[in-house]
Amino acid sequence: MRITCRATVPATESQIVSQVQEVLDRRGSMAHAPVSLAVTDSVALGIAGFFVSRTDSGQVLERFFRGGDVTSAALLEAVAFEQGYASAEQHAALHCLAGWVRARVHERGAA
Repeated sequence: MRITCRATVPATESQIVSQVQEVLDRRGSMAHAPVSLAVTDSVALGIAGFFVSRTDSGQVLERFFRGGDVTSAALLEAVAFEQGYASAEQHAALHCLAGWVRARVHERGAA
């Protein structure tokens, strides 16, 4: 499924850190967190911007970051690859980006 981000301006680093922590705390406090509990579009965009690079996964994240559309599968694959090299904080942010992708896919599937 093709996926795009409605936000055009990425969140700041402090907004990203704050929202990632909040979403993870909220999801962790629930036995069965809904797929819709995800970071905002601007935070998803900001997370992708941190991982732009010359690697294949970094290029997928750059296309998403620059406003291009990508497939949800390609974005999730890029996130999974980057998580293999990420610090704990980066891994958490990427986890939230993957959650955002799943929420958009679920949202479009329900429409």
